[in-house]
Formats: sequence, C-alpha cells, structure tokens
Amino acid sequence: MGLRAGNSRKKKSPEREVKRTPLGAVRRSQLITTYGVGSLVAFEDQSFVVSGLDSWKVPDQLDLFEFRLEQWLGVDGFHLPPASDPPAGDGVRIRRFPEMYACPGCTHGPSPDKSKCGPCCEENIRPFRHFNSPRGKSECAACGGDLTPSRFVVACENGHLDDFPYWAWVHNRTASTESSTSGGHQLSLRTTGRTASLSSIIISCTCGKPPVSMEGAFGRWAMKEIGVSCTGARPWLGRDAREQGCGLFPRALQRGSSAAWFPVVRSALSIPPFSQELHKQVRKHYKILSGENDETIMRLVGKTELKDRYEPADVVRAVRDYEAYAAGERPDPSTITGFEASDVLRVEEYKQLIRPSRTEDFESERPVPDPQAPVLAGIAETMLIKRLREVRALQTFTRVEAPMEGDQKDRYADLSVGEVKWLPAVEVVGEGVFLHLDQDRLKAWESAEPPAEQVQRAQQIREHHDAVLERRAGNRVPIPKSKVTARFVMIHTLAHALINEWSLDAGYPASSLRERLYVSDDMAGILVYTATSDSAGSLGGLVGQGEPRYFKKTLESALERISWCSADPLCMEAEANGADSLNMAACHACMLIPETSCETNNSFLDRAMLIGTPDGRTKGFFRNEH
Repeated sequence: MGLRAGNSRKKKSPEREVKRTPLGAVRRSQLITTYGVGSLVAFEDQSFVVSGLDSWKVPDQLDLFEFRLEQWLGVDGFHLPPASDPPAGDGVRIRRFPEMYACPGCTHGPSPDKSKCGPCCEENIRPFRHFNSPRGKSECAACGGDLTPSRFVVACENGHLDDFPYWAWVHNRTASTESSTSGGHQLSLRTTGRTASLSSIIISCTCGKPPVSMEGAFGRWAMKEIGVSCTGARPWLGRDAREQGCGLFPRALQRGSSAAWFPVVRSALSIPPFSQELHKQVRKHYKILSGENDETIMRLVGKTELKDRYEPADVVRAVRDYEAYAAGERPDPSTITGFEASDVLRVEEYKQLIRPSRTEDFESERPVPDPQAPVLAGIAETMLIKRLREVRALQTFTRVEAPMEGDQKDRYADLSVGEVKWLPAVEVVGEGVFLHLDQDRLKAWESAEPPAEQVQRAQQIREHHDAVLERRAGNRVPIPKSKVTARFVMIHTLAHALINEWSLDAGYPASSLRERLYVSDDMAGILVYTATSDSAGSLGGLVGQGEPRYFKKTLESALERISWCSADPLCMEAEANGADSLNMAACHACMLIPETSCETNNSFLDRAMLIGTPDGRTKGFFRNEH
C-alpha cells in the first residue's frame, strides 16, 4: 500500500496526482488497524498523518459487501484501501504533521564565529515551511542539516490533534515581570544531555523569557495550567477543518505514542444465508431490486448477469431474505460498545456456529467423536470451522483514552469532511475452532448461594470498571454501568489460555490468532480463529486442534500451565492488576496476549476463575480438571 504526500493548500490535477512518488508503503490491513485515517506515520526523518476518506482514490463501485455489518454501521458497503500503483489504485494521501520541525544542527545557538552562523541559529524550532527546505527533502536551507519533526503533539479525548504549543509553554509558565519581552519571539530547542528525562529538553525564546524545560508537560492538566484549550484541529482533514466548540483541555503526547490513535474496528463473519454465492451476487444489485414486487424483480433480473446464472425465483427469494433482515430490529449504529460479546451480530453468528453448515464462505462441522478422549466436563461441544470469512471495517477512531462502552458520540472522530456512505475494510479468510460451554454447569457455578468467591471477584472488577466509566463520563448523564460478570471473565480468560497454548503446540504465533467471544445469559462460546491470511493463516493446523484427542490434551495442558505463574504468589493474590485495575490474577507472565488478538485490550481477566485459588475459597470452573 503506497502512501503519497498530499497538499491541503492547492488542488492538484488528476495527472499530477498519478505521477506522485510514494513516500512509503504499509500493508492494506494496517490501514484499518495501525495506520488508518487520522493516525501518524513516520518515514525516515519525516512525519505525516493519514488523510481522510474524501482524499482516497477509490472506484465508484464498492469492493466488499457484508450485509449484516453494513446494516449495523449504516453504510452501503466497503472499499479495500487503494492499491499503491495505477491502474489498480494510486495509494493513500498523507499530510505533513506535526508542522513544527527542529534543526538539530542549529541547537547550539548563535555561533561565536558570526560568519558560520546561519539565519536559523536563533530559531531552530518553527513550522516546516519556514525552513525553506528543497522540494521533496527535509533539510534546513540555511545550514543544510536534516530537519527533525517535533517529538511532541497535543490531543484531546474528542479526537482532535494539534502541534505542541511551544510558545505558550515558554511564555505562560513564566511571569511576565520576570524578564523583558524585547527581541522578538524566536523559539529554540536544545537538549542538555544530562539525563534522558523531559527536564533535559529546554525551550528558549529570544524575547528574554527564562528557558523552560519540558518537565511536567505530560501532566493531565498541564495545558490547562498554561491556558491552552483544544483548538478542534483535524489535520488529517486539512488545515481549515477545525471543529468549533470542543471545550476540552488537550493532553501532551509523544508523537509515536499508542495513545495518539485508537482505532474502532467493527467486524462480522459471513454466515448463511448471506454467505451463499447467490446472495453475494444479488447483493451487488440489491439497491435496484429491493422494494419491488416479484414480477418487477424478475423483469429487472433479465437486464443483469444474474439471468444466466440463477433462476428468477431464487433471486426473488434472496432479495426477500435481505429485506427481511433489513426490516428486523437493528441496534443503533452510532452505539459503540466495548462489550460486543452479546450484541445482535454475535447472537446471529452463535446460532450458526453451534450447528453444521456449509456455504462458499462458511463451513463448520462436528468432529468425529473419540471414546478415548471425551470432552472435559464443562465443555458442551467443539466445532471445526474449516472455512470462515470475516470483514473488518474501520468505523472511527479515538485519542488519549481507548474506546470503552458508554462513550459519547462526540468522542469519535470523523473520517471525512463530508458524509461518505462507505468505510475502509479488509476481509480475512481463515479457519478456527469454536467451543461452547455446558450451560447447566455454568449456571450452577455462577449462581451458588451464598454468593461464591468467584462472583465476588467479578464484582471487584465490575466496581473498578464502573469507576472508570464514571470518570470518563464527566458531567454527562446517564453514566453507563459495567456489564462485567463472572461468566464473561471466565470465558474471556479461557480464550486467552487456549490462544497461548495453541501458539506453543499448533505452530501459530499468538499474534496470528484472534478471539471472538459470545457471552450473554443464553450464550457461552469462544471462537479462536486465524487473524491473518498470510503464511500463518489458513493451513489447516488450527482446525486440527479441535479434534477431541487434541483438544482434550490442549485444555488440560492450558489449565496446568496457568495454575502457576512466575509472578506468584503476587499475581494470584493481587486484588487488582492491569490498566485501570480491570484484571485480577492475570499478568504478562501468564494470561496476556498480543492486543491485536484480544477484543478488550487485555482487560477483564482472572485465571482463578478457571482453576480456583490455592486456599480453595474461589472455585474454578474447571476445578476438578487440573
């Protein structure tokens, strides 16, 4: 995937656009999960932000369809990120950000030898365009040194992004009576080299204000203390695309910080009936066929390529399937929840995963029973998912704090200036193993009277989660309540244990596997599937792990492995672990997996839910099987 520089000041002709030289490349899937719209990407000594969807060169006809996901997100379909070269595509536009650059060769200040002193010696940090860098390069015109983008930016919880306010940092942290303000305002940045801390980074101004270090700049209220509020800047949409009335105080971040961009990715599996070839072909013409009577649909089909492939009556039936689904009760597409495990999409998938099925994009079957390797108590059944297709779409993104259930809509950034009826997406074709738990055993485990220790442990996590939701809600009402239950924590922890085990035994790196949770009062299932379709994707090795003789061994080994952690007894006895104290007995040494493989950012985990505690107070769901 080629990334090409854009220009927000002057519109280029189509011919000029095509001839642009790519500045770098990333994989298509990374433009959904890592380098999507609004994210920062660095190439050599330059930094850029990925431009909005309205700058992408995509064909008029949509590339991907997944009807269930389209209905959820309220779009007409999806586009694959553009390819890097014509005619298949012309890459994705990027804009220079941050605009503040420094010239390291001029950090020494004015040279004693005035003949060697360039014009930038007293102003080595300023907007990139003021360095008069030659076209296509990033170097100082005065001294020829390579320019360096600012290490610091500011962002707010509503997704806005701007340059760090160096001028305000120097002047507002120093009383106006401490020095004169003569000599103009030319900023310079230097590093003392005494330590690696922010206190060694010194910002000076030629007006005479005392130099100020960057120490304290990352404080939660540092920008408020110097009177800097959010400007509503959206550099990925252009310099003039500011959003008015934000009202928040931004936070200083490292340019490469993960907190600078959190994608909100929604996904759905292609399941019957929409995964059948007939339905996929009808979907391409659904707009003109929907809402018509049977006779009109049959007449319209005669004008499409469908007439040579399918019976008109079958096409009518497929159209009616789409209409019935669209007319059903759908959740609010603007609602983004951190708990997708019980939403409508998951309920529909769960009903398909628990029974054998076969279509072009979805194939599941029961393994052959093995009397020598019965499934462990607590597991109702495993299913072999020999083929599945998942569509992942970038819906929006956040900054500073990761998205969480109950977030208000104004927290989510726009992907374009105007409304677009499509979203960028990729499809993954892979395989997996699905298991659903014994509901009777599960209900007995979670509803013991008096409340069992495992329920109380889940209650502690829920209280910590409620505190986070309340803090993030601020003055907004109503404040959402946590949905964490002992069932959810146990099933989520089991998924992590299986992924870690299969990464050792099945030859898959943990980052190539992914969990998909199905948890509600009526659901208790886990799908572990290949998250990539490259060389570590669909090779059959994961499906084989679902066979009874292998799965029994895997589960026993996983439970045995997590029964001890190198951080014990601290890990097992901890009353809180992880970010925002949303874990209990779970740490990097025992339960955490790559964040791309986990649906909840490695939160809501507790291995005591599976294997119990050494003192016997907490009964693990598999307490008799380890």
